[in-house]
Amino acid sequence: MKDLTRRQQEFLSQFLDFYQRMDGPVHYVALAEHLGIGKVTAYEMLRLLEERGLVVSEYRLPDEDRGPGRSSVHFRPTAAALRFFNDLAGGAAEDEDWEVVKARILNQLRAGDAAGYEDLLANLLTRIPEQKSALIYLAEMTTAILLSLQEWRDSVEASGLGRLLQRIGLPGEIGLSALAGVGITLAAMERVNRSVASFLLVQSGKYQTLLAQVSEENRRRLSDFAREVMKIIQG
Repeated sequence: MKDLTRRQQEFLSQFLDFYQRMDGPVHYVALAEHLGIGKVTAYEMLRLLEERGLVVSEYRLPDEDRGPGRSSVHFRPTAAALRFFNDLAGGAAEDEDWEVVKARILNQLRAGDAAGYEDLLANLLTRIPEQKSALIYLAEMTTAILLSLQEWRDSVEASGLGRLLQRIGLPGEIGLSALAGVGITLAAMERVNRSVASFLLVQSGKYQTLLAQVSEENRRRLSDFAREVMKIIQG
């Protein structure tokens, strides 16, 4: 499965995102409309991924109509699809990239102030959807979530999320997986940037999926990284 083209990898990533949002098998027409591509293109890409063992199709009848000839084809990812993205989180090359990205983000945070973080957050939101490394995607998403929470700290404190900020990465406390649901909470809050909150909400499924698949070593890296980020932005 290493021979997937970049376009196929991007499509698979988008499919996983949508699958998480739908919380169940996806109809190819709904996926096509979500991605803004042709129905035939979506169907052919899904069938190609099925041949590679990354998705599986199933025929379903709508709940309101159980008559004959009414079934439609839906798709869901296989365990191999999740392993594929997990593989992207390993390897010596990524170890080197991780150190570079981590140092860049932390240095940008140290060089900035409360106002300067807005530019860093905007840059992160631009890069995140194109990020192919699972580990770096998780690091950039973690940074974006924590910066958003800090930027809207008054609303965050009122919602009770402030206690979460103080416990990120601490042994025996709430871990990074708790951040996956932050987008949902932010989207429901007042006085927050709606476009940023919506972005975090859309990406939360992929964030949760990849976080569940990375190795314990990379989880530790991310936890330590989150603690460093919090230490800097909270002063």
